[in-house]
This record gives sequence, C-alpha cells and structure tokens, in this order.
Amino acid sequence: MTDVRTRQLSDYELIMRYKDGDTSCFEALLDRYQAKVYGYIISVVKDKEMADDLFQETFYKVIVTINSGVYKDENKFVHWVMRIAHNLIVDTYRRSNKMPMVPNKPEGDVVDNLRVHDDNVETSIIKKETSRNIRKLVRLLPPEQRRVVILRHYGKCDFKDIAARTGVSINTALGRMRYAIINLRRLAREHNMVIEL
Repeated sequence: MTDVRTRQLSDYELIMRYKDGDTSCFEALLDRYQAKVYGYIISVVKDKEMADDLFQETFYKVIVTINSGVYKDENKFVHWVMRIAHNLIVDTYRRSNKMPMVPNKPEGDVVDNLRVHDDNVETSIIKKETSRNIRKLVRLLPPEQRRVVILRHYGKCDFKDIAARTGVSINTALGRMRYAIINLRRLAREHNMVIEL
C-alpha cells in the first residue's frame, strides 16, 4: 500500500521516482489508473480472462518503456497507457481472425486460456490430451515463473496478491509472467504444439 504523500505526487514525479528505484511509485500509478484501464479493456473484449491478460501485458509494456528511458512525459500518461491497451486489443483481434481458436471458458484455468490450433481440436480426446500437454509445459517452467502462472491462472490472484505472496514487486511479478509466456511458447515449439498465448 502506498502512503498518502506518494499518492499526492504527479504522474511525472511518480515515474521519475520509479525510474530511480522507488517501486512504491509504480504501485501508486497502478492504483491511480488500474480501474480506468481495466474498465476500458473489459468493456471492449467482454471476457475476463482476456481482459486480465491484456491488462497485464499493458502494464508490462509500460514498465519496459519507462525502464528503457524511451517514455517521454507530456502530461498525458494515462492517455499513453490507454493507447497501449487499445493497440494490444486491436493486435489480439487481428491475430484471432487469422487463426482458428478454441473459445475461452470463464470457469477454466490456464489451459483454457491457451488457444490451441489443431485440425482435430473438436474431439474431446484431443482436447484432453492437449490440456495434459500444456500442464506438462507449465511444470517445465523455472520455479519463479511456474509459481506466478499457478497463482494467476489457478489461484485467480491479481498481480498485487502475487507480488505480496512471492515477496517481490509488482513489476517483477509482471515480468515473471511475461517470461513464463515466452518460455511456454518456446516449449510448445520444442514439443511440436501450436498454441497462441
């Protein structure tokens, strides 16, 4: 939880202090804008699992851009974040139109959030086998990444909870999730599985 003085800082001040290593300033930015950004994403995609993933990816891109020194402050931080979210939504829909996908099920877990492309995916036998294979891939992740995936998709934890439970900052938790997705893609290729994460 960020203190009152931190919450009173401007976006620019929070960004500068975060760049200098004060992670509570990023948490203050997240507190300030997460409802607006998430509300926009869920209003467009109308799917909680997809919205959660897009929200995570949005703030991962924010962290990477700020840490790389590329971000230029023009007193439009929230507009910039909303544009990132919008572009990610557009990219997601473009990809979905090019590749047939198994629809997400709200009651599902990480396995159901992975879109699988397979000519025979309609049969339940293949779907079950694919689910087993994806679970095997999750078990092959490094322990820190595996824990974040399990907490996020099986435990339905948000990134604040994950950060608290694992004793790391929110941006570290987001980064671990991002690397887990990259590693799952690589592992899927190595195991001749075609998935979209």
